[in-house]
Amino acid sequence: MEGEEGGGGSVGGGGKIKIGVCVMEKKVFSAPMGQILDRLESFGEFEILHFGDKVILEDPIESWPICDCLIAFHSSGYPLEKAQAYAALRKPFLVNELDPQYLLHDRRKVYEHLEMYGIPVPRYACVNRTVPNQDLDYFVEEEDFVEVNGVRFWKPFVEKPVNGDDHSIMIYYPSSAGGGMKELFRKIGNRSSEFHPDVRRVRREGSYIYEEFMATGGTDVKVYTVGPEYAHAEARKSPVVDGVVMRNTDGKEVRYPVLLTPTEKQMAREVCLAFRQAVCGFDLLRSEGCSYVCDVNGWSFVKNSYKYYDDAACVLRKMCLDAKAPHLSSTLPPTLPWKVNEPVQPNEGLTRQGSGIIGTFGQSEELRCVIAVIRHGDRTPKQKVKLKVTEEKLLNLMLKYNGGKPRAETKLKTAVQLQDLLDATRMLVPRTRPGRESDSDAEDLEHAEKLRQVKAVLEEGGHFSGIYRKVQLKPLKWVKIPKNNGEGEEERPVEALMVLKYGGVLTHAGRKQAEELGRFFRNNMYPGEGTGLLRLHSTYRHDLKIYSSDEGRVQMSAAAFAKGLLDLEGQLTPILVSLVSKDSSMLDGLDNASIEMEAAKARLNEIVTSGTKMIHEHGSSEEFPWMTDGAGLPPNAHELLRELVKLTKNVTDQVRQLAMDEDENLTEPYDIIPPYDQAKALGKTNIDSDRIASGLPCGSEGFLLMFARWIKLARDLYNERKDRFDITQIPDVYDSCKYDLLHNSHLDLKGLDELFKVAQLLADGVIPNEYGINPQQKLKIGSKIARRLMGKILIDLRNTREEALSVAELKESQEQVTREEAMSVAELKESQEQAALSLSASKKEDRNSQPKLFINSSDDLRRPGTGDKDEDDDKETKYRLDPKYANVKTPERHVRTRLYFTSESHIHSLMNVLRYCNLDESLQGEESLICQNALERLCKTKELDYMSYIVLRLFENTEVSLEDPKRFRIELTFSRGADLSPLENNDDEAESLLREHTLPIMGPERLQEVGSCLTLETMEKMVRPFAMPPEDFPPASTPVGFSGYFSKSAAVLERLVNLFHNYKNSSSNGKS
Repeated sequence: MEGEEGGGGSVGGGGKIKIGVCVMEKKVFSAPMGQILDRLESFGEFEILHFGDKVILEDPIESWPICDCLIAFHSSGYPLEKAQAYAALRKPFLVNELDPQYLLHDRRKVYEHLEMYGIPVPRYACVNRTVPNQDLDYFVEEEDFVEVNGVRFWKPFVEKPVNGDDHSIMIYYPSSAGGGMKELFRKIGNRSSEFHPDVRRVRREGSYIYEEFMATGGTDVKVYTVGPEYAHAEARKSPVVDGVVMRNTDGKEVRYPVLLTPTEKQMAREVCLAFRQAVCGFDLLRSEGCSYVCDVNGWSFVKNSYKYYDDAACVLRKMCLDAKAPHLSSTLPPTLPWKVNEPVQPNEGLTRQGSGIIGTFGQSEELRCVIAVIRHGDRTPKQKVKLKVTEEKLLNLMLKYNGGKPRAETKLKTAVQLQDLLDATRMLVPRTRPGRESDSDAEDLEHAEKLRQVKAVLEEGGHFSGIYRKVQLKPLKWVKIPKNNGEGEEERPVEALMVLKYGGVLTHAGRKQAEELGRFFRNNMYPGEGTGLLRLHSTYRHDLKIYSSDEGRVQMSAAAFAKGLLDLEGQLTPILVSLVSKDSSMLDGLDNASIEMEAAKARLNEIVTSGTKMIHEHGSSEEFPWMTDGAGLPPNAHELLRELVKLTKNVTDQVRQLAMDEDENLTEPYDIIPPYDQAKALGKTNIDSDRIASGLPCGSEGFLLMFARWIKLARDLYNERKDRFDITQIPDVYDSCKYDLLHNSHLDLKGLDELFKVAQLLADGVIPNEYGINPQQKLKIGSKIARRLMGKILIDLRNTREEALSVAELKESQEQVTREEAMSVAELKESQEQAALSLSASKKEDRNSQPKLFINSSDDLRRPGTGDKDEDDDKETKYRLDPKYANVKTPERHVRTRLYFTSESHIHSLMNVLRYCNLDESLQGEESLICQNALERLCKTKELDYMSYIVLRLFENTEVSLEDPKRFRIELTFSRGADLSPLENNDDEAESLLREHTLPIMGPERLQEVGSCLTLETMEKMVRPFAMPPEDFPPASTPVGFSGYFSKSAAVLERLVNLFHNYKNSSSNGKS
């Protein structure tokens, strides 16, 4: 970076070193530039020469001021070639070299240069066009991916113009998440991105880079170097999430200083050297435990950090002195010249108003972890259509998508596949209405009705979204036919079973419920935080991770909740892709307990249909009513069942008439009301008032599908020919009743409210007992369904405890070092008072003023710990606030939040494990985790409705010793979710709720007595037999670099190893 001696000639003769600032005035007069140049000048060693726009743009270089060191960098309208000619003429020391600045204008060259120096970048490919809309044989675009030279990029992927000065960057989302595109751009007011739900095709008017989308937890990291030995990093909310710029009271974007790992520090050094830009900013993506550089900006300064201004001035001073006056000392003076009058840095608002919460042991308790398991929000009823198909078009479609294998089943879920099926179905549906002009037999009529239903389902919802509809085609019969070439025979399917699953879509009310619950969590689950969680957003002070099952309604509930929790704006698709991780193995499925659940349902059927007296095995049923077989079933269930059949038939007949009227007048309402578009509705939280006003059902369901829903329930609930009831249909009847009562009250279905009351009485007994007919069976089924989730929760709690103990040990060791230093200074004073005072002042000033250089940095000595950690710990928790720069109180305070969104089955299962775990043989004699009062309330709580949740909060009492079990306390709460009771009152509140189609969410209820202490140790002992042991989880990825801002001490590592062996031994003794 150093040229020959400049023309100043006065450095050796006692004059000042001249620093030329050959920069456009707009940049010179920015606050950071002014702060740093003022500091440089205050050292008394430099003279700052501002060239100014007139000199730079109009004067010849020969008349430009002569300087020893030159600060010059490109910006809009800057004559870079002219600056190069000046540098060649005068040969000053260049802080940022000029030739490489051309690279920064072409993203292709930036990535090539980064790769040349071994700096990690996202996986990418370039599409180069010489004219707009040029067709390229190496570029292919399909519904959910693009392919460049055979390299495939699945959505979500990023599209960047190759021109580095064009900041219009696009992210395209997969159809499985709702599709659409988000455009990122330079900040305009308070916006930095915009979501376009209808844009699904990529741009073709220029040359672009396509790269893999990196999930970063909704947070970007900006890194600022000042020379190769210094880097400052700041986190901000990513524009990918919602595009709203977070600003402080002064209108500045909110950013938080964070620590770089040793690997990232090396990357910063290499970026600085590779592009020969001493002062350089670049963007860092942290994803899946690795870090990648995705953009290099050139000259950039941090805004609003006085500590950074100090560091930058000190580093630049040393750089210029070493280049132009190496004979002069670059040691910093005892007191920095600007320290006396330095303004106090404003507080950014991340302070806590006390650390205790109501009902805890006192002000010494700190919240360490929040774990919540949450059911999805309000949804449409789940539906299924089964029909046997023999039509050639459908059989050919099955072969097309299963690779031509005659006995292999096919799953159709993508937009292209579903469109093919819709095209085939449209051609097969009879033009006349069966049963009117046709004399077909009953079987043909039913087949035609089901085909019409399939067509209606595929046509609803606008653009296909695989999140909500899927079709299975399973071959049933085959024949042998001659091969086309005449050589031998081959099998061909002649009949297949088509299964169409649809419905279960999150409603506008469900989105609203989830968002409001997220806001409730933000304001109530984090005591004393104020807006702390909101302000920091993710992964630094608050380590947030959101998991979801594979179901669309669950994923969208998680995204809507995150929107409320983090105060985001806009559509749910970008939030879903950026912040929600799918884990179907942990949060989906009942396969592990299918045998036990079938046995429970068989026993339940026996009790309900025959009126069998319920059996009680444990003491008085008055004292422990939940111990009875079939607890909660109404005593007259058999009579209610017959009433349910009658009332269901009555409602079905009314919906049949509405469907017939719609079919006869099909053109009337749909000429006025456009078809419902599910993809566009993903982010809506208000009802479609136009459809309601036109007398149509709420949401995307037409009368045909509404009738199909009710007629299937009526047929499946009771078989008249065999006089047989199917009690497994009771929850579905209740589900449909509740949905229509809330969302379709405007249709005035007579007897619906009466049907609802009967269905509710039966469902309140049936649903909880499907997960076990008695407590022992509930525990067995619950442990099988929630085993993996329970294991993950234990890992979360244990990692939090070890992290908290590490911080406490580090704090103790630092205090011990401080005490020892104080003692040493006191002894030294007795013998060499003056020397000691001088030495002390020097050391103190060094600590306060020296920049954070990489060399000799204590950060580099920290190494990732090993032991019993889940993959979460390696990928996420290594990123921390920088305590030297964060400007927040207690930056070491760290709260881990894990949110698990799932379905009703996992909520019931987890609750059953928590309340009945003490009944296990290995835990006989132990008290229940849940107090008697709460057990009684749970027994009366028949339904864990939409948005019901279970929360575990871990608190640390810092007043007790590290070894005391009471140092870590668990608080258990739950909510019953959506509250139906207001609808029972015929008042203004009920009318308002029906008008909005949205039920309120019940507040949390305690599962322990106030003042009780459930220690983490006891919690682990009680649930460990029912949790997946950590060794059965997938191995964690090897951590890259640093795993925390604190080091894991030997004692912590020893404790982790011992804990792992104890856990393993106890797991093998207990049941799993």
